[in-house]
Amino acid sequence: MLERITRSITSASILLAVYFLLNIALRIALPHTLDLDEAEQSFYSQYLLAGYGPQPPFYNWIQYAIVSVTGISMWVLSVPKNIILFGCYLFYGLAAREVLKNRSLAAVAMLSLITLPQVGLMAQRELTHTVALLFATSLFLFGFFRTLRQPTIASYLIIGIATGIGLISKYNFAILPAAALLAVLPDREWRSRLIDWRLLPAIALAILIVLPHALWLPDNLTSASAPTLERMTAEDLAPAGLPRIGQGLLSLVIAVLGFVALPIVLLAAAFRRDFFRALSSSSPMIRVIERMMVISLIAFVAVILFAGASDIHERWLDPCLLVLPLYLFLKLETADLDLSAGLARFRPVVPVFMVVILSILLFRIVGIQYIGTYTRTNVPFSGYAAELTATRKPVLIVAGTKFVAGNMKLEFPDVPVVIPFFPGSGVPEYATAKGPVLVIWRGETADDPTIPPGFANDLVKSGIHLQELKTLTLPYLFGDGKRSFSIGYSWVEGGAK
Repeated sequence: MLERITRSITSASILLAVYFLLNIALRIALPHTLDLDEAEQSFYSQYLLAGYGPQPPFYNWIQYAIVSVTGISMWVLSVPKNIILFGCYLFYGLAAREVLKNRSLAAVAMLSLITLPQVGLMAQRELTHTVALLFATSLFLFGFFRTLRQPTIASYLIIGIATGIGLISKYNFAILPAAALLAVLPDREWRSRLIDWRLLPAIALAILIVLPHALWLPDNLTSASAPTLERMTAEDLAPAGLPRIGQGLLSLVIAVLGFVALPIVLLAAAFRRDFFRALSSSSPMIRVIERMMVISLIAFVAVILFAGASDIHERWLDPCLLVLPLYLFLKLETADLDLSAGLARFRPVVPVFMVVILSILLFRIVGIQYIGTYTRTNVPFSGYAAELTATRKPVLIVAGTKFVAGNMKLEFPDVPVVIPFFPGSGVPEYATAKGPVLVIWRGETADDPTIPPGFANDLVKSGIHLQELKTLTLPYLFGDGKRSFSIGYSWVEGGAK
């Protein structure tokens, strides 16, 4: 049966569609408390902006467009994400079909994406902008390989669309098209693709997609880049100079190993001696992919040397190393070996990974009392909503963080939820609110609902003066009943005084 499923991209896509439907069903069945990225999407879905801060806006635009039609719900947050992830796998399979002669091998290469931890598990757990990046990367690889093999106006336009989407999904996507351009330069035949007139409409299309955000970026460069730079530099962990460079290079090596180790180990275990024999095989396409990966990693080394980065995360390598499974299967095919035994051993890996990932997503929430580390999804926001509004309903909610704001928006779809000074100055909605306004926040820790000083100052600047600070404490969902989570809140009357 597994052999039939992996015989073509179409049959493998049906398996993936069923898998992503199960992911949607599981997320709907689990508590509707949102994790950080989900809460951010819930909150941002109220606004259509050219930029939202440290992350480019593509995923936010998609979410806003859907929410503006359907309203906010757990379905609206879960379904688009899984459709985009399905698109990532699908276009990766189409990219594999461009470079692999064996259609069955291309289908297996597509399914093997699930063995990459950043794609199989992390993208399902909490990521959103990275999901859009993965989709754009697969779409780019499909257009790029199609253009190298058989250039058409459509293949060039696919490159343009993917580049535009990628650049407004995550800024590190810029490394991929630059690396692809440099990678084809040494090859005389493929170098001609860079002076083809069809590249011009592709560039124009990418610019049109990026333009709204690009016009916003110069005036908001600090808010767009500062958080990422802070995470990359990790100033409190490494001194300047050679120690910082050493720490940065070490973190890059660890990130690369964390990204590639699992699929390499699995393929080596499945194909055994054939895998190691295939490592020496080469072809023009293999060399292009190798140059792309090397150039991408050199770009990260440059960031470490010249920008002072000392903490490289695995997910930042997505556009650089997503091509790895395809590259390994291309090596195996080029070696001209009998791969039937290896494929038979590797095929069961895919459904096993699907079951394991679904089990992890379930157990990390419902089995939390046995793990001991409570997740944000175990915070009882539905319980807070019921307790807080048992006697009165808010006409406006003012939240202290995006985590709180997004969850309250999901609980109260028809009530505006705002954060002071986002997206404009102060809280203009408060000045026009006619009725009770709920101000709600979380403290620095789960059991300390003390109002953060920064949020308190923002409230005063916005004309909101809290009279009575209250606390609401409820046990974690699926917990042992001994640990709880506390929030702080206050009711005020709308309208500036």
